[in-house]
Amino acid sequence: MSHRPWITSLLFVLAIVGLAGGLTGCHTAPITGRRQLLVISEPAELQMGLSAYQEVQRTERPSSNALAAEMVQRVGQRIAGVSGRPDYQWEFRLFASPEQNAFCLPGGKVAVYEGILPVCQNEAGLAVVMAHEVAHALARHGGERMSQRYVIDGTQSLGSYVIQGRWPEQHAAIMKAYGLGTQYGIVLPYSRSHESEADHIGLLLMARAGYDPSEAPRFWSRFAHSHGAAQPPEFLSTHPNDEHRAEALTKLLPEASQLYLATSARFGLGDPIPGVAAVAAQSSGPRVANGPELR
Repeated sequence: MSHRPWITSLLFVLAIVGLAGGLTGCHTAPITGRRQLLVISEPAELQMGLSAYQEVQRTERPSSNALAAEMVQRVGQRIAGVSGRPDYQWEFRLFASPEQNAFCLPGGKVAVYEGILPVCQNEAGLAVVMAHEVAHALARHGGERMSQRYVIDGTQSLGSYVIQGRWPEQHAAIMKAYGLGTQYGIVLPYSRSHESEADHIGLLLMARAGYDPSEAPRFWSRFAHSHGAAQPPEFLSTHPNDEHRAEALTKLLPEASQLYLATSARFGLGDPIPGVAAVAAQSSGPRVANGPELR
């Protein structure tokens, strides 16, 4: 029995994966200059972000920690002020959830969950989280992921149609191979690149907003120790390994430190997060001189 159809099948899968992963649009991400695939318009993306945020407000309970909620507002407004997007309708909310998470929807709707506050410890730690999420919105990562999904799904449908009549007995195997190829060869690495890019952009944003950028690698070291459970291998994850993130951010500190020291208002680490017990520090990490403290 000839193996030629299987060779052709493999070439087909590799060609499709290469097409879906290689397409880029005329857009570039801010600061990093990475070329992006964006087939969804920004107005449509902003409308979806607003709809999603309205749903979040209906389903999530606002935090009763008024002092922490005010801090989220304060830190958020400082980051928004250096974001370069005064056209966004910025909102910053603290929700009463133990989840260690935060997000920023397209258009500048930022939500922070109480569960992440003990890891933040202070305003600068909170700025790490919030600037990272704001960076996702500025770089339009949500629209990019939707665009990627459109390309992958459309290509898969086309490929399924092309091979259905030629190799019916191999169709399911080929489509499964395509799914695995796109998941591990495109989707997960793409997601990890978004996270690393948001780390980079967020680090510079927090520095411009007047927060000590050296808190960023310390935050990720604390976060790595806070959840305890072993992380999956990085190639199976949507996010880079926490310790790897801390290492990458440490390498970016010279760039961020220059921006921080050039700001007219430097807040250093800021105030401790009110009303929460901080997660113990796990890393001493480098520090940047705070300079004058202006509040």
